[in-house]
Formats: sequence, structure tokens, C-alpha cells
Amino acid sequence: MSKTQLESTSFPGEDCKQQMVMDAERDQESTGSNESSPREEIDIAQEILRVIESVARLGDYRRSHKKECYGLVRRMKLLLPFLEEIKDFDGPISDAGMASLSSLKKALVLAKKLLTTCNEGSKIYLVVENEAVMMRFHNVHDKLWKALEAVPLDEFEISDEVKEQVELMKVQLRRAKRRTDTQDIELAMDMMVVLTKKDDRNADRAIIERLAKKLELLSVEDLEIETVAMRNLVQERGNQITESTQQMIDLLNKFKQIVGMEVTDVLDDPAVPRMLKKSPSLIIPHEFLCPITLEIMSDPVIVASGQTYERESIQKWIDSSHRTCPKTRETLAHLSLAPNYALKNLILQWCVNNNFELPEKHVPASADPETSSSSELQEKVSSLVKDLSSSQLETQRKAVKKIRMLSKENPENRILIASNGGIPPIVQLLSYPDSKILEHAVTALLNLSIDENNKRLITKEGAVPAIIEVLNSGTTEARENSAAALFSLSMLDENKVTIGLSDGIPPLVELLQNGTVRGKKDAATALFNLSLNHSNKGRAIDAGIVTPLLQLIKDRNLGMVDEALSICLLLASHPEGRNEIGQLSFIETLVELMKDGTPKNKECATSVLLELGSTNSSFMLAALQFGVYEHLVEILKSGTNRAQRKANSLLQLMSKAEHI
Repeated sequence: MSKTQLESTSFPGEDCKQQMVMDAERDQESTGSNESSPREEIDIAQEILRVIESVARLGDYRRSHKKECYGLVRRMKLLLPFLEEIKDFDGPISDAGMASLSSLKKALVLAKKLLTTCNEGSKIYLVVENEAVMMRFHNVHDKLWKALEAVPLDEFEISDEVKEQVELMKVQLRRAKRRTDTQDIELAMDMMVVLTKKDDRNADRAIIERLAKKLELLSVEDLEIETVAMRNLVQERGNQITESTQQMIDLLNKFKQIVGMEVTDVLDDPAVPRMLKKSPSLIIPHEFLCPITLEIMSDPVIVASGQTYERESIQKWIDSSHRTCPKTRETLAHLSLAPNYALKNLILQWCVNNNFELPEKHVPASADPETSSSSELQEKVSSLVKDLSSSQLETQRKAVKKIRMLSKENPENRILIASNGGIPPIVQLLSYPDSKILEHAVTALLNLSIDENNKRLITKEGAVPAIIEVLNSGTTEARENSAAALFSLSMLDENKVTIGLSDGIPPLVELLQNGTVRGKKDAATALFNLSLNHSNKGRAIDAGIVTPLLQLIKDRNLGMVDEALSICLLLASHPEGRNEIGQLSFIETLVELMKDGTPKNKECATSVLLELGSTNSSFMLAALQFGVYEHLVEILKSGTNRAQRKANSLLQLMSKAEHI
């Protein structure tokens, strides 16, 4: 389930691909009737070999499709002995033989284009367009299988050993064609939440950080490369910034903000410093450019790894809770910044000699005296942690409130608070009867849980049952932040189990049904995450989750239809979930959404109905009674790419169901 269905990037879209197939078929049909010479056969075999060799040099692939890429490359390499024997064959080649080699070459060229996209294309695009990319893999597998099936092996006098290898490849391709794509539903839900939520709380930042980690977009270098890939994508689309393309750019900018990078227009060339644009004939020495911004440095500083950066840029990187060198990626032994006076003097002298004026730097306002230095901050945090265990209630209340604010504002502070032993006393405060202390404490834990190590520390201190108790009986804000905290903690698989076993799901279901709009969204996000665990699906169903989900789907004004349907899609894979969801009223609601919902509504509703119908044809028959057929036909014409594929599968299932 992808967040949005976008256009193709590094090669033509579905319609263009179909046209390529038709062109290939016409090419084959127009082949002359004369036999080809051995020279032609050797040439085309050599061309195919060059395609495979070029693929072998591509190197690594994007994490999202690495498994599929390496599988395809492995199968392509199986053809090498076969092609060597083709080159050595000196007999006449029939038209059919040459046509099969031509088809094989075209299929391998298509495979190379796909692999190139997965090697250097936008990581964000590959995830958002996951299903479209997977369909391209299926298309390549199909073309390769058909081409190999048509090759007259006996005519080419292929050896028995190589024949076995070709047959093995055909079996693998046939198996790959039948395999359905395995959607990372957790990642898809994260994309949905990030691209639709306006709330900028730390819970949302946690999702962004998890996405950045999954996409391997956590370093400045990786984000610079992704910016180039995104710019190429936009240019390939004629520089037209559609809504879906803008969403991808916005997500890239959120990733940049996390690491402290400057957010710039994606159409600007990130590989060319802005200063160079003013003096196109002037070449600035490479060593004068900051590795992060690629602009000439005015205040160069040296970090522990020995690398030099512009002070403002590397400080942003460090303030974003990074402890590695952006260029070498090695862990920094310390975070001190030493001025590089020698390089600064060289830069100043070069500027004088070349009449080049350094850009003015923005001087930030003076920092809060209490937190202007790391030693003062350390002392402040240590004092606040001590006050958390004070015998004076008011002292505790003020301390936990300040820690709540510190843990929200600065990622580095989350690590500092935890390292000073702040988590255990905060957890202890969750048992206090004071409503304000509870609210501050649970929100502080929410903020602290953004750090992955803190997630484990918080759970180890036994915070989960206490957070659930606040979820049950706290103030409105405390309950909402408790749900957000459970969501953040549940990002770790072991915590999903802990929360489920601690009876955390029933109060989340209650909040989903009776909470504020913000509370409902927090509950839905947490319940989705928890329901990725199979046992928790049963617990959610037993807690009565289907009723509020149906309410959210019917009340479209809340803007939570897609989130609710995403949870339903998870529950539909559970036997009890299918029984609960498969009621006639729910089927009718799905059909209504497929009729007049948004494009995304239609896509999600179609996916849920397909999941239900795949195991029980009675769901299909019920949907037919509510008039789903004509809506599916319409989706086939105008729905999203994914919705069209799901609709097509549904129509095939319904055809079978009608004949049972």
C-alpha cells in the first residue's frame, strides 16, 4: 500500500511500456524470411553480453528493492554460458532464432533500465511507487521468460549442461512472475501519516526519523545524492511539480531538517555552490568548500575526525543529535570544534587575489545564558534530575515541566537527560495523583522516546503499564500524549509485544472511539503499529476496534478514512478480523467508498475488499449485490495505478465466484 501513486521516473510509464512491447512485437513480425548469417548472430550475442556486463558493474542497489535487484542480476548472469555457446555456433540461424535473440536483448535492456533506476534513482520515489516498480519487475520477468521460451536451443546446438541452466532460469522466472509483491505496510502507513498530518509534535518526528533510517537518508552525503536524484526526477517530468511530486519534495525537506541541512529549491543544482553562479568564470578551490553546503567557507572548523566544515553547518549537524562525521561517517571521539586558522587565512588571501567577496553570515541571537555552554547545560540537567526526586511537590512539578521542554527542543538534550539518570524518576512520577505532574511526565517520556536507546530504557524501567494507566484516567492532553508515547515505543518490535500483554490496546480503542480528533489520530497511529504484531490483531478485535473503525470510515469529515482502512487491511488477514469486518454493513460501506470516495479512498477500499475476497467468495457475492461491479469498471478506467491493479484482481475473483 503506497502513499500516493506517482508517474514513472527513469523510464517510460505503463502506457509507454505497453507501446514498447507492441513495438517489439511488430519488430519481430516484420523480420525477413531469409536465414541470418553467423556474423549477425555473433553480433547480437556480443551485444547481449555487453548489457549483462554493464549491469554487473552497477554495484549496490537501493535498500527498498535490493532483494529483487540481486535476484534479477543473478538470473541474468546464468545466461553467460549460454551466450558464449551462441557466439561459438557457426551454423545458419533461422528467422525464429534471430527473433528470439532480439527479444532476449530487448528484455535485458529493459531489465538494465530498471536496475539502473534502483541503483541511482530517488529512494523516496522507489518507496512511494513501490507497487509500480514491482510491476516493472514482473514485466521484465515475463519478457525474459517469453524470450527464453522461444529460443530454439537445439538449433543452436546448446550443450545439455547449459540447457539445464537455461531451464533453471525459466523456472525461476516463472516463479517470480507468480509471486505477489510484499508491501511494507508499516512503511506505507508511516508515509501516509507523515504526508497527511499537520501536527508537528515529536511523535511525527519519530515517524520521519524511522522513515529516514529505513530509506538510509540519515547523512548529509546521502541527502545530497537524493536531492540530485529528485531533481532529475522532476526534470524528467518536464519540471511540472504535481501534488504528488511536491509531497515527495516536502518529505525530502523534512529529512534535511532532521540533520540540520538548509532546505533549498530542489530545482537548484546542489552540486554547484551559489557563489559560483555569480562568478561562472571563477573556479573556487575544492578544499575551500564546505562538504555539507558545498559553499565557500568563511569560518572553517576542524572536527574530531580531522575533516573541516563551515562552523554553522557542522553545528547544525551536531545539534541534530548526530555523533558521526558527515563525510567519513566515523564516530566522533568528541564534539569540540577547533578553528582552522591556516585554511581560513588561505581562503581570505585567495578572495583578495581574485576580488571575491565572501557571503555575509547570519549571526544568531545570543543563546540563553543557562544553556549557552555544554558544561552549564550538563549542570542544569543534573540539577533538574535531582529535583525530580525532591520531597517538595512544587519542586518536582517545575523540574518535570522544564525537562519536558528541554527534551522537546533539542535532540541532544534527550541523550543528556537519559545519561544523567532522568528516566527512572520520571517513570516514578507517573504514579503521582497530581494531574499536572502526570501530564508533564508522560509528555517528557514521549519526547525522550524519540531516541531509540531511550525507548529501551523507558520500557526497561517498567513505564508501559504506568503510561497505560495515564491513558485510562489522565486529562485529555495526558491521554493523547500517552497514546503518542505508546506509538513511539511500539516502533520496537519487542515493545509491541509488551504493550499488547500489558492491556494497552483496549484503552487505545476507547480513545479511538470517544477521543478528540487529535486523540483519535494518536490512537489510530498507535493501533496500526501495534496491529503489525499478529497476536495484537486478535486483542484489537476483542477490544471492539471494528466499531470505531467503521465510524471513522463513515464520517469522512474527520479525514481519517484511509488510516481506518489501513488498519482494516491488517485485521482482514486475521480469521477473527475477517469475520468482524465482513459484515454486510461494512461491505456496503466499502462499495460506497469505491463509488464516490477520493482516489486514495477507492484504492484503500478496493484493497480491503480484495483481501477479504481472497479467502471467502461470499464477500465478493455480497459486494456484487451492492453494485460493486460498475464501480470497479470505473476504477479500471480512472483509478490510481494500484487501484486499477486491485480492481482487475477483484473482477477476476468475482468472475470465479459467480461460477461457483
